[in-house]
Amino acid sequence: MTSLPSLAVRRATSADAADIGRLLHDFNTEYDDLTPGAQRLAERIKTLLAGGDTAVLVGGAGPDGLAVLRFRPAIWAEALECYLAELYVVPERRGHGLGRALMNAALELAREKGAAWIDLGTSEADVVARKLYESLGFSNREGKPDGPINYFYEREL
Repeated sequence: MTSLPSLAVRRATSADAADIGRLLHDFNTEYDDLTPGAQRLAERIKTLLAGGDTAVLVGGAGPDGLAVLRFRPAIWAEALECYLAELYVVPERRGHGLGRALMNAALELAREKGAAWIDLGTSEADVVARKLYESLGFSNREGKPDGPINYFYEREL
């Protein structure tokens, strides 16, 4: 995927579950979100990877970042749609291109798997992430560029 060691991105396997669990736990801890803990997340990732509809990309030597992609059959096309469930880079590696390398690899993988589009949700407050996504062609406007703003809603059940 990418060749510089500090920006190297590869598709994760179940052998990477502990690192993925650690990164996901650190992500939620950093943003004061609930987390079941690194070990439980690692177990869940193993299950999701085995199911085939989830892919995880890891980047950097640590690894120092990840992108979690979820695939599902599309309604409006005979293709898949891809959801970027998580993108995280450890704080000390931010601003050095790893997030962009992960996103480029995510776009490449989504295309390879036959996805017709990719979507994601992020916080209005996460200006850096929004700038990255927009620089890669993502839009929060319906019908671009002056359409109404798209909203993402969620609710616990």
